Amino acid sequence: MDRRKAGQCEHRANQGFTLIELMIVLAIVAILAAVAYPSYMDSIRAARRVDAMNGLLDLQNQEEKWRASNLTFNDFADAISADTYYTLAVTDGTNTATGYTLTATAVADPDVGNTSQTADTGCTVMTLTVLAATPGGVKTPAICWRN
Repeated sequence: MDRRKAGQCEHRANQGFTLIELMIVLAIVAILAAVAYPSYMDSIRAARRVDAMNGLLDLQNQEEKWRASNLTFNDFADAISADTYYTLAVTDGTNTATGYTLTATAVADPDVGNTSQTADTGCTVMTLTVLAATPGGVKTPAICWRN
C-alpha cells in the first residue's frame, strides 16, 4: 500500500552544498580578501609609525637633558625603537650648540617581506629637526606624523 497522499511528490532531503556553490563562495571570499588586505596592511603600517614618533620624542628628551648640563647636544649612538620597527639616530653633522636632527629609519625584516615598515611608502624615514628658532621641532614628512 502506498503511503503517499494524492498530489504529493516524494522529495529527497537537501544533502548540502553543490561543488559549484562552494566554488562561488570561495571566489567571493578571495575577492573580498584581495581588496581588504592591502588596506589593512596600510592601516597597520600607519599605526606602527607611532613607534618611530615615540622613539624620536624620547631621543629628543635625552638631547634636552644632555644640553641642560653641557654646551652642545650629544651624538647619541644609534638605537632601535621600542617595538623594533625603526632604527633611531642623531644625524651626523647636525649637532650644534643650538640644534640637532633626529632620524627614524624603517627596519627591513626579511621574514615578513612586504608587510615590514620598509613598505610604508613615503614614511620609511621620519625626521625631527630642533633648532633655536623651532624649539618644538620640525617633523618631516608632515603626513607621517599625523595620527
